[in-house]
Amino acid sequence: MSPHAYILLPHRLILRMVGSCLIIGLLSGAAADDSVRDSSLNYDFTAYIDWLDYLLRENEIPGAALAIVSREGIMHLQTWGVREVDQTAPVRTDSIFRIASMSKTFAGAAATLLVEQNLQSWETRISDLFPDLRLGNGVSYRSITLKQVASHSTGLMPHSYSNLLDDGIGYERIKDKFAEIPAVCKPGRCYGYQNVIFSLIGDVVEESTGFSYGQYLEEQIFRPLGMVSASVGLDSYQNDPHATVPHTKRRGQWRPVATNPAYYTTAPAAGINASVVDMTMWLRANLGAFPELFDEGVLNQLHTPVIETPYGNYFNRWESLENAYYGIGWRIFDLSGLRVVHHGGGVRGYRSEMAFSDEANIGLVLLINAESSAINEVIPTFFGHLTNIL
Repeated sequence: MSPHAYILLPHRLILRMVGSCLIIGLLSGAAADDSVRDSSLNYDFTAYIDWLDYLLRENEIPGAALAIVSREGIMHLQTWGVREVDQTAPVRTDSIFRIASMSKTFAGAAATLLVEQNLQSWETRISDLFPDLRLGNGVSYRSITLKQVASHSTGLMPHSYSNLLDDGIGYERIKDKFAEIPAVCKPGRCYGYQNVIFSLIGDVVEESTGFSYGQYLEEQIFRPLGMVSASVGLDSYQNDPHATVPHTKRRGQWRPVATNPAYYTTAPAAGINASVVDMTMWLRANLGAFPELFDEGVLNQLHTPVIETPYGNYFNRWESLENAYYGIGWRIFDLSGLRVVHHGGGVRGYRSEMAFSDEANIGLVLLINAESSAINEVIPTFFGHLTNIL
C-alpha cells in the first residue's frame, strides 16, 4: 500500500507524492493560525500519521483517505492504497467513498436550516406534518418532535428496522411498519439510535420545501460549500467514475462486495457519497470557517448536547472519554480534556470517522473502503496526541 500525501503549510503548498498519484484540483487556505493555537497542544502530527500508516498497513486496508484541517484550511491530506483490490487505480483526493452514518451530520444541518428559514420549528410534531403516520406503539407517539428525531431521542426502540435495511428492504416499504415499533420511554427521555426513523428528516425537508432531500442538500450545502463531488443516492455513486469499491474480509482476504441499495433509501441516515476533499469543506464549515453559510447560531444548535449517550457504543470504551451526548446529527464528547464533536459511519464495505474541536481549531476525517473495526481508535488516538496524553 503506497501512501500519497499532500501537506498544506502556511503560504505555500508542499507536495509529497509516492508512486503514480497525481493531484486532482486545487487546495486553498492556510494551516491553523498560530495566533489561535493553544500552546499546550501538539500540532505536530508526524507521530500520529506514522501510527495510522502502520494501522492501515497492518490491517491491509485496501484504500484510505485522511484529512486534517483547521478553520483556515487543509493542514494534511493523504491517501493510501487502491480503489479496488487486485486493480491498480489508486485512491486519490477525488476518490468517492460512501460516508455512511456521517450523512446524519448533513441531515442535522438540513433540519437546522429549516428552523432558521422559519419553515419548521424544533417543536414541530411529526404527527402534525404527517397525520396518517403513527410513530411507535406508545401513547405519546403524537408528541414526537423534529428535534427528537434529529437527536435520536424519540423514545422508540433503538435501531428500529435496521435489520430490514440489512435484508435489502427500502424505506418506503418499512414506513408501513412504523406503528409497530415498541416505545421504550417517553419522547425526549432516553437515547435510541435510529436509521429508519431518523430518515423522517428527509420527509420533513420535502414537505417543507417542495424539493427532494437530495436537491435541498445540493442547493443549501454542497454547492455553497464547494463540495463539488458530493452527492446523494445510489445512482450518483454507481455512475461516478471516481467511486471506490466496498470490501469485506472473507477467508482472511479483502474482497469486493455488492452494495446494499436499501441504506441509500434512508438518505438522511446513510445516503451521501463524498471525497475526502469534499469532507474537508464540511469539517471547516462546522469549525466556523464560513459564517455567511453557517453562522454561530446554526453551529450552536448543531453542536449542543440534547441527550446523553452513556453506554453501548464503541466510543464509550475509549479510555479518554469523560462524557458522551448526541446533539443535532452530531455526537458531542468530552474527550482528552476537550469538547469534541464527532460522527462515525459504517455500511457494507465502508467505514469512516470524523471529529473536530472548535477550541483547538482542528478536525480530522478518515474514509476507508473496507468494513473494518480497525479504525475505531483513530479519534481518541488523534486527540490523545494533540493533548500530549499519548
